[in-house]
This record gives sequence, structure tokens and C-alpha cells, in this order.
Amino acid sequence: MSSARLMVAASGHDADMLYATRFYADDPFVWWEARGKTHVALSPLEIDRAKPIARVTQVHGIGEFLTPPAKDSSSASVISGIAAKYKLKSFLVPEQFPAGLLEKLRGKGLKITVSDQPFFPERARKTKEEIAALITALRVAETGLRRGIDVLKASKPDRRGFLKWSGIPLTSERLRAEMDAAVLHAGGSPANTIVAGGIQGCDPHERGHGPLRANEAIVLDIFPRHASNFYYGDLTRTVVRGRASEALRRQYATVQEGKRWVMKQMRDGADGPALQKELIARFATAGYPTEQRDGRWVGMFHGVGHGLGLDLHESPRFAAGKLFAGLSITVEPGLYYPGVGGVRIEDVVIVGKTGVRNLTKFEEELELR
Repeated sequence: MSSARLMVAASGHDADMLYATRFYADDPFVWWEARGKTHVALSPLEIDRAKPIARVTQVHGIGEFLTPPAKDSSSASVISGIAAKYKLKSFLVPEQFPAGLLEKLRGKGLKITVSDQPFFPERARKTKEEIAALITALRVAETGLRRGIDVLKASKPDRRGFLKWSGIPLTSERLRAEMDAAVLHAGGSPANTIVAGGIQGCDPHERGHGPLRANEAIVLDIFPRHASNFYYGDLTRTVVRGRASEALRRQYATVQEGKRWVMKQMRDGADGPALQKELIARFATAGYPTEQRDGRWVGMFHGVGHGLGLDLHESPRFAAGKLFAGLSITVEPGLYYPGVGGVRIEDVVIVGKTGVRNLTKFEEELELR
């Protein structure tokens, strides 16, 4: 009896399954690897669609592994049939493997071991094909952001300082809808685009709501998934429709300088945790400490960046350890101070032997006139 690797997941929601098969499905299916060959078992609903697409050795119908008359077509029954047919006794599964299914398989006498390592560690080091897919996804994100910038430039403040566009109040919701529509037309799938003005921009994951105002910081963070290649783009800019205060201009320039500095330090073997710690210290020296004030965090209280690919937030995080060639990672320093505003600027880079390649092409412009 032999062992195998096993996954059961919907590839539309599980990046490991999508990476292994390059076949997108919103319902869970079975993948396994044994004796150097990879397989998937699919329902009649999906099998014919998968045959020309799935990057596996063989595509099977689940009926191959069910004893007729098959009243139980559950994943546990299918896997039990796979184990019997291929003489498999034990399986290694990823940490996100369904707990209920794991117990059912153990109840059928199969040995299930949960891996304590990434199932596909090679995902972290991007190929030329993957870098091209990331660039395509980033261009979609840039299209969405461009629409947001254009709408803001066309807006006008009323007597109270609230922005209007086409004679109607411009809200975070309305601007987000315009950006997301542009993403859809460009071939992407938008998800939780951030349009956060004023104090809302001081909470990095606040999506933003309500009227937007002139002369205050607006954080635009857009991270769509490409509808065909399924890679994510991720891009953030901070803008002001009108004039920024002197305090906001200085804060913005400090974030810009911090991003430039950290990108110059990044290369194969660079120490991510040490760079993040030094960047935060540089901000503090410039007058922007990271600390708690009146019960809330100010300064730079999030990481410098995160891996990007088939997941929006992939391993490794910037501060997880040494950087390495082929890593796709965001660089997104930010400073957040209520009373001044939130500032975040984000690009996506590929780490190389002696530096980084910036995949992002969008300009940095604080004041929109």
C-alpha cells in the first residue's frame, strides 16, 4: 500500500487547488498525486469542461470510484474508492483540509496526516508566466484607479466643501461603483475596493462610506482579480481633490520617501523584518512615531507588504524572513494620523538578485486639480 497527497476544495476559493489544476470551479472536487502522477475526480457537471483545461495527468469522473448503485457520492466515498483502486492507505493533506471530511476518512481506516508546511512552496517564487499574469492583473487595477481619479478631477466642491459629480453628491459608494465598473469592463473581478476619505482613511481596511470632501486625503486601494488568469492586482494611491494641508503634504512626502528607501534595500537575501523595523524607526525620526493615542493606533501599524499571486494576501509577508529572487510582493508603507489624514502608497514588485522590478506603472500625484 502506498501514500499520496490529497486536496478537496473549490479552486475558485482555494489558491492551492487552482495552482495545482489551473481549473476554476466554485464547487469542491478531489485532487490527488500518487506515484508521480496527478489526478482530479469531478462530477458529470464539470468533467467535460475540465478535460481540455485542467493541468493534471488524468481527469476522472467520480463514478469510476463509486460502487453501483451509487447512492452516496460524497467526497468521503469517492476518496475511499480512489484509495481502493490505487491501493493507497495514507494521504498527506494541506492545513485547510475540511475537518469533518478528515474525520470521516479516518473512520474509513485511512491514515490522514495534515502537512505543517506549504503544500506548494514553489508558489512563492513566480515564473515568467506568472509575472506576466500579475502584470495583466495590475493593468486592470490601474484601469479602475484611473476611473476613480478621472471622476475626482471632474468633481466640484459645493459651498460646504462636499464634492459633487454631475450635479450629484460624490460618495465613497458612488466612486467605488465607478471604479469597480471600470474593472469589470477591463476583464477583472472587483472585491471590496477601498475609497476612504478623511478620518476613515486612518483605518487601513475601512472600505469608506458617505460623502467625500474637497481638500482632504482620500485613500484609494483597489485589488481586483483577473477574470481569466485569476491572479490579483493590488494598487493604492492617496489623493486630495483640491489643496492638501501643509501637514498632509509633509506626511505624504515622508511615505513616498519611505517607499523609495525600502525598495532600494530590497534584493535576494535582504532581511525583511529588519527592513520593516528600520522603516518604522525612520518614520519616527521624521516625526511620525507608531504608538497608541487616545485608544487608537497612529503611525505605521501594519506590515510593509505581503505576497501577491493567486491569493490577494499570499505567504510570505514582508516581515516573515529573508526576501528571495522571484518573490512577488507589495510595498505599501502608510502613515495614519486623525486630524491630518491617512496616507498609503502601494506598488507591486518582483524581487531580483540585486534589486526589484516594479510592475506598477501608475503615477503618484497627491493633489488633483
